[in-house]
Amino acid sequence: MNLLIIAAGIGLSIIFFALLLFVLRPSRQSELLAEVTSRGSRVEDLGLQPRRYSFESLIRPLASFRRLFGGSPKPEVVRRLVLAGYRKPSYADAFIGLKLFLPAAAGLAVAFFVKNSVITWFVVVVLAAFFAPDFWLSHAINKRREKIRLSLPDALDLLAICMEAGLGLDQAIVRVGHELHLSHPELSDELLQINLEQRVGKPRIEAWRNMADRVDLESVRSFVNMLVQTERFGTPLSRSLAVFSDALRTQRRQKAEELAAKTTIKLIFPLVFFIFPSIFIVILIPAIITLIQHFSTFGR
Repeated sequence: MNLLIIAAGIGLSIIFFALLLFVLRPSRQSELLAEVTSRGSRVEDLGLQPRRYSFESLIRPLASFRRLFGGSPKPEVVRRLVLAGYRKPSYADAFIGLKLFLPAAAGLAVAFFVKNSVITWFVVVVLAAFFAPDFWLSHAINKRREKIRLSLPDALDLLAICMEAGLGLDQAIVRVGHELHLSHPELSDELLQINLEQRVGKPRIEAWRNMADRVDLESVRSFVNMLVQTERFGTPLSRSLAVFSDALRTQRRQKAEELAAKTTIKLIFPLVFFIFPSIFIVILIPAIITLIQHFSTFGR
């Protein structure tokens, strides 16, 4: 019964969240005005475009909900969102708004639908709803780091090929960023961000170090340090990229072998606690039943 009540509360929270998105969503006029003022687009062109609901339109109400409480997000929250690939300031407001909205919706659901042990369920559900966005963000950060780590050797190979074909490093970064857009979108986004930072006047090394800070991955930091050394001593960059790419592939293969070697140890606990007891039951129980029947007959 309690499970049905909790499920109904979750459903009510989803409906309430959808209504909040609809109520707090900015009007079409304000959206068009923002497009005109930010991009210089023509009003007649914007008016002819079909209306599209994007990720931006979903997080905007949450950001508006957070701004009702005043203040600004903590730098640590902004940094973690950047590590997950969400760099716009509105994402931090939306994340804080989600952390404020979910516990409130979960608490209302418990208050309305749970009749027994209300305080216990209220504390558990509210705490779970409060920390759920943090767990999701940690998962998103780790997932993005892993994707970038696996795609970095391929990107370095493409950079080396482009530079051997006669392109400069900056042109090669742009070309590789566009080429990796479909296969490795996370690394493609970082490479194109480097190009944007250099176009606004940042030095090349600073742009690469900003990428290392955004990703916070050891292999990327090593790559940036290699670029610094190459820039300082004037060594051939294409050769350095090829050598570094081979080293990354070797590390990736060694890590795969390490994970494969750990599999045997990890299988011991499921075997001992789940597989072996089932095997013993299947093998021994019929024999035990037969012995019990035999001795009961023998006693008569």
